[in-house]
Amino acid sequence: MTGLSYIRAFCAGAFMLITTMGAAMAADLENTLYLETKDGRVVIELRPDLAPRHVERIKELVREKFYDGLKFHRVIDGFMVQTGDPNGDGTGGSDKGNLPPEFSSEKHLRGVLSMARSASPSSANSQFFIMLGDSDWLDNKYTVWGKVTSGMEFVDMIKKGDSGNNGSVRDPDSIVTFRVGADVEKKKLLSGSSVPVQAGRLNFFRAFSVASRAKHPSI
Repeated sequence: MTGLSYIRAFCAGAFMLITTMGAAMAADLENTLYLETKDGRVVIELRPDLAPRHVERIKELVREKFYDGLKFHRVIDGFMVQTGDPNGDGTGGSDKGNLPPEFSSEKHLRGVLSMARSASPSSANSQFFIMLGDSDWLDNKYTVWGKVTSGMEFVDMIKKGDSGNNGSVRDPDSIVTFRVGADVEKKKLLSGSSVPVQAGRLNFFRAFSVASRAKHPSI
């Protein structure tokens, strides 16, 4: 293989790698949520493989900014943090229809997010909870749709409720903002605060071309 052929093959391989990495990153961000609390950001990985309809609902409500400002109305130390009720007392939900269950064998471990509901398995709507500890008795009874990948320390800081009153919180903390990761990063790109993948590709090939010409003036 000549020097020129080698360089062309290298560039083609690098381009495919960068393109694949960019597509994978975009897919991951579409299934990532940023939950901002008063203390910091909680990053959540969505699980459409477990509960596609619930993940779709959560993202739909997040993009409508439904959750912004809603209270963490029920918080039981060592058990879970519950939110997603516009009434702020566990009695409300969105104006969308309730969802049928998507129960799975996924364990309710610390950091897992699952859908709250009433006695009916098909009553999940907008309320959800984040596990503060492990509770295997919830397995196969509530729909798991995500897990915290970073910022669990900020979940631990959410104001706790009265254990004698089913975790009801007096003057509760609230969600600051709730966003889809892909939307946040796209906004950063448009504002110029981050380098787009396409620009990264161009910069890579420009730099490689300059270096190649320095070594091979005929290229």
